[in-house]
Amino acid sequence: MAETAEDTPHHSVWLEGKARRRGGRGGGQPSGLDRTRITEVTVRLLDAEGLAKFSMRRLAAELNVTAMSVYWYVDTKDDLLELALDAAFEGLELPDAANEDEDWRDQLRALARSYRALLVRHPWVSPLAGTFLNIGPNNLAFARTVQQVVRRTGLPTHGLAAAISSVFQFVYGFGTIEGHFIARSTAVGLTPDAYFRQAMTTVTQAPQAADVVKESEDIMAARGGDTVEEMWERDFEYALDLLTAGIEAMARRSTATP
Repeated sequence: MAETAEDTPHHSVWLEGKARRRGGRGGGQPSGLDRTRITEVTVRLLDAEGLAKFSMRRLAAELNVTAMSVYWYVDTKDDLLELALDAAFEGLELPDAANEDEDWRDQLRALARSYRALLVRHPWVSPLAGTFLNIGPNNLAFARTVQQVVRRTGLPTHGLAAAISSVFQFVYGFGTIEGHFIARSTAVGLTPDAYFRQAMTTVTQAPQAADVVKESEDIMAARGGDTVEEMWERDFEYALDLLTAGIEAMARRSTATP
């Protein structure tokens, strides 16, 4: 039986040289395939059909090969999903964290926006990011840049990990919910705006939710935005401002403490 990430929590395609393996389990390789192409098609299928519907058999059909042919290049489905996870991070534009002429605030916001866009563009990334070790080259490049930018905030070393968590766990949650909302609306054939209106109509008609809805009327009115996308943008940018201001305040506090 093939091993899974659940069976072996420390399993990773990036360990033991597995990610560098070109060929398969002895003998020649199937013609017309390589690991890069297999990974690209995997990402495309995950984007189009979602994680739940993905299988090695479905991938093989898309590649027009047998399922066993794919196993010449990866040992397990988990290996392939981990390769796809890192491939999703390849498109992120990373700022030059060593450029001291650039404001760390702008660079942190740029990284947060890029990560949010990735999560929305690839909703399947969220569950996989919580499953695998995420030590592929693209994810490590992203993590290194984040760390370098946060080091420039002026926070003491013991506060750096918390600062990174406060920003990027927020982005993870925000981007995950946004991406899944869009995926659900698409699945039922509605735009995000139509889906939101339908959901709000349902909620307002639920007696058990009446008090909460009433209490939040001023919040929703002040939120602004004519579309769901505008509301998300306002919420996200304001939250980033809050987080950035918090980091600044804590950095000032650390320098003022004798």
